[in-house]
Amino acid sequence: MIVAEQKNLEEIRREIAPYSRVLILGCGTCVTVCSAGGEREVALLHNALRMAETRSGNGTHAFSEFTLKRQCDPEFLDLLKGRVEEVDAILSLACGIGVQAVAERFADLPVLPGVNTFFMGVPKEWGIWDERCAACGDCRLAETGGICPITRCTKGILNGPCAGVKNGKCEASKEMDCAWVEIYRRLERLQQLDNMRRYYPPRNFRTIPRPKRIVTKANIEVGGM
Repeated sequence: MIVAEQKNLEEIRREIAPYSRVLILGCGTCVTVCSAGGEREVALLHNALRMAETRSGNGTHAFSEFTLKRQCDPEFLDLLKGRVEEVDAILSLACGIGVQAVAERFADLPVLPGVNTFFMGVPKEWGIWDERCAACGDCRLAETGGICPITRCTKGILNGPCAGVKNGKCEASKEMDCAWVEIYRRLERLQQLDNMRRYYPPRNFRTIPRPKRIVTKANIEVGGM
């Protein structure tokens, strides 16, 4: 899942300052799970903004709130048609993908980010998420026992471990397990230690075209773009 964190209140207030009527728009998927931008967070932020304006004596904004199931899906963006006509800006509490999708759909309306998007991760325990995928577009998990060295190794090295590992821990932090030691143990358990003998050339990030696009086979068969 995509992991994000809501921006601090003062930064949000600076973003919305030029606009009188603001729609606080939540997203019902990833940011809901990580408690950054779901329906509950929309309501809490709405109240916090109103209280802040009351304390400052500058109650010039009219806020409304709404939460879509997904902001990155055009099907759900159609639900905003009537609402966007009544506001001057949208404060999106979705990830960066959702913000851009809404901005593309409603090109004449300012769409402001209400959260900072960090990474794709998994829940470690309640309220804690660990990064697991950098969406690099060149997945090698089959060779590394299902453990991603790009995200779980502090240095992101593809041929490890480095000389800094000590007692199975990373030299960057004594609390952090060395990703390549974990990969070794996993491959040993799977009887695939031969994978450790392979050499993986460094990634050349300059050759990665952006923005990326994936076209499915089904799309091609029906004559889509």
